[in-house]
Amino acid sequence: MFKEAHAVLPAADLKRAREFYHNMLELDPDEVHEGMLSYHPVSGAAFDIYETSNAGSAKNTQMCWVTDNLDSEMSRLRERGVRFEDYDIPGMKTENGVATDEAGRTAWFRDSEGNFICVTQPI
Repeated sequence: MFKEAHAVLPAADLKRAREFYHNMLELDPDEVHEGMLSYHPVSGAAFDIYETSNAGSAKNTQMCWVTDNLDSEMSRLRERGVRFEDYDIPGMKTENGVATDEAGRTAWFRDSEGNFICVTQPI
């Protein structure tokens, strides 16, 4: 039986990624290994960032955070310099960086390595 799941994000420059997660998201790794950073920001959540030349090539959401107050979280992140993506594609249009559907409200940003990260507030 599976016990845990976590995201694994690529980074072309591990130092740059570490600085982004520290400066923009106020997160620091719990473990630092050769070529990898491991984060455990809240109970039951974890993600790794590893160094690879393949970073930034994915065009899909790679990690998603859940929040109780999307507007407050976006304001906090914007104050730190995070820029949210805007989309106008079939089935989804953002307003001020937020897409709303029957499941809730979601916003996306890219980290320093081009990874798509979302923040969502479920209904």
